[in-house]
Amino acid sequence: MKHRYLPMTEQDQKEMLETIGVSSIDELFSDIPEKVRFQGLYNIKEAKSEAALMKELAALAAKNADTTNNVSFLGAGVYNHYKPVIVDHVISRSEFYTAYTPYQPEISQGELQAIFEFQTMIAELTGMDLANSSMYDGGTALAEAGMLAAGHTKRKKLLVSGSVHPEYKDVVTTYAYGQSIEVVTIPTKNGVTDIEALKDLMDDQTAAVIVQYPNFYGQIEDLKLMGEIAHDHKGLFIVSANPLALGVLTPPGKLGADIVAGDAQPFGISENFGGPHCGFFAVTTKLMRKVPGRLVGETVDQEGRRGYVLTLQAREQHIRRDKATSNICSNQALLALAASVGMTALGKQGVRDMAKQNIVKTRYAKNAFESAGFTVPFQGAHFNEIVVKTNRSVTEINKGLLEKGIIGGFDLGRVDPEMANHALIAVTELRTKEEIDALVAEMGALQ
Repeated sequence: MKHRYLPMTEQDQKEMLETIGVSSIDELFSDIPEKVRFQGLYNIKEAKSEAALMKELAALAAKNADTTNNVSFLGAGVYNHYKPVIVDHVISRSEFYTAYTPYQPEISQGELQAIFEFQTMIAELTGMDLANSSMYDGGTALAEAGMLAAGHTKRKKLLVSGSVHPEYKDVVTTYAYGQSIEVVTIPTKNGVTDIEALKDLMDDQTAAVIVQYPNFYGQIEDLKLMGEIAHDHKGLFIVSANPLALGVLTPPGKLGADIVAGDAQPFGISENFGGPHCGFFAVTTKLMRKVPGRLVGETVDQEGRRGYVLTLQAREQHIRRDKATSNICSNQALLALAASVGMTALGKQGVRDMAKQNIVKTRYAKNAFESAGFTVPFQGAHFNEIVVKTNRSVTEINKGLLEKGIIGGFDLGRVDPEMANHALIAVTELRTKEEIDALVAEMGALQ
C-alpha cells in the first residue's frame, strides 16, 4: 500500500462488492443519469506516493515565514506570545484531544471540569458574573453578542466603534444582515471612539454600543463613559476585550459592560496561521439564559460528591427552535483547555507580569521610533500595539524586513485607505530590546 491511512486493500474492495451483489464501483452509481455525471478530468495534480507527497508538502511549508525562524512584530488580532511547554503536553493527552461535546457527564467529568475552570477564569478576568464554555473565535463571539443584544432589547440597530477590529466588524455585519439589523459605525478621533459622535448616534432604537478594549490600534478606550451613554438610552454595552490586557487593565465588568467577548489566543494558543483559536463570552446574571452555546455547571450527585454537567443549553438542538438564542453547534473545548492550562501555568501574578511586559516594551518601541524620527500619530495609553507612520508603502517595507528575518507590522492601508503608509506594530513580552532596536533601524533604512 502506498498510503498508510487508506485501510482498504483491493481484496477488501472485491469482497465488499461481492457481499452487496455488484460487480464494480461504477455499478454503485448506475442510478445517476450519465448526462449529469462529470465526464472530464479534475484540474489537480496526479496522485503521488506518500513519501513524494510529504516531500512536496514539506517544501511548501518551508516557504512560510513563521515565528520560529523570524522575529515577529505582526499582531492585529493574533499574537506571538509565550506559551508554557506544559500546554501542548496536556492537550496532547488522548482523553482531551479525542473528546467531543461531553453530553454524557458520567464519562466526561475531566473534560467538563476543564471547561468549568475555563469559564471561571474568564469570568474573573473580565469581571463578569459568568462565562460560557467557549466560542469559535473572537469575531464570532462579538457577533453573537450583538445578536443577543438585539434580541434582548428588541431593537434593530448596533453602534460599532470604528476602532473595533475591521474583521470583527465584518463578522458582526454579516450576522446582522440575516436578522435585518442595522450596523452603524461610530467615527474615531485620535485613534479612539469619538464620544461626541457616539452621543449623536444614540437613540431609542440602539440595541447596543460595541467597542474594543484595547482597541484595534492598541489604544485604551474610556469604557465607563461609553457604558453610561449606552445605558442612558436603555441599550446594552458590549466590549471585545484582549484577555491578557485584563491582567492589568480594569475589567470591563467593573466599568459597566453587559457582555464581554474576545479571543483567548494570547493564553497558550499558537498563532496557527490565523486559526483555529478560542472565543470567550461572558455576561451579567440577567443575561445568563440568553447566552449562546453552552455552560458547564457544578453540582453534586446522589452521594454528595462534586460533579459537572452541561446546563442552560440554549441552542436549537436542545430547546424549541423559535426559543433558541443561537445556532452555534459546537465550542472550542480543546483550545479552551489550552488557554486554561496557559493561565494556570502563569498564575495570577504571572498574567499580571506578562501584561506589564507588553506595556513596558511597547512604550520602549514607541520612544525608539520617535527618537528615530518616525511619527507615532496616536498618543495616550496603549497596550501591545502602536501605529507608526512611514514615508513609503508598508508592504514594500515589510518585504525588505522579511529579507532580514523580521516579520513587520500590519499594513493599515489594507483596511482603511486613509491609513495608507501606517503600520500597526505589535510588541509582545517575547520581543527583546535588541530585536526592537533592530526593527527601528531596519525600518529607518527602508524609508
